[in-house]
Amino acid sequence: MELRDEVLKEMALLRERAADVSGSVACTVDGLPIACDLPSSGPGIGTGNGTGDGGAQTAALSAALLAMSKRMIAGTGRGALEETLISGTAGYAACYAAGPTIVLTVLAGPGANLGLLRLEGRRTAAGLAAIAARERRKT
Repeated sequence: MELRDEVLKEMALLRERAADVSGSVACTVDGLPIACDLPSSGPGIGTGNGTGDGGAQTAALSAALLAMSKRMIAGTGRGALEETLISGTAGYAACYAAGPTIVLTVLAGPGANLGLLRLEGRRTAAGLAAIAARERRKT
């Protein structure tokens, strides 16, 4: 199975396990989209196939956010980064390092169960990290 397909499978499982999740994007730490599971409507939202402008834009912003979050945590002596959670009036965006090469951003609506979002976001990030590690061993 191709990397993108395995990642999309994990992202679909995330939606099944956490009903509040409205979409997710996986990208490289350089901001290149790997897979996109976003709704097909709304401002700045991609087509769901990882090639839409919304997916590419979200991927680029996710990589930048992860890099800044890691620097903030390191600079303030707060240990290893677990996640970055952004709260907006229309919901949440949570960003996770999925191993050393993948960034996962998970979107959820307002009123989302944040405990479940954090638990399942971390679980999915760990799954993506394992997929990436298997891919690295193949090469």
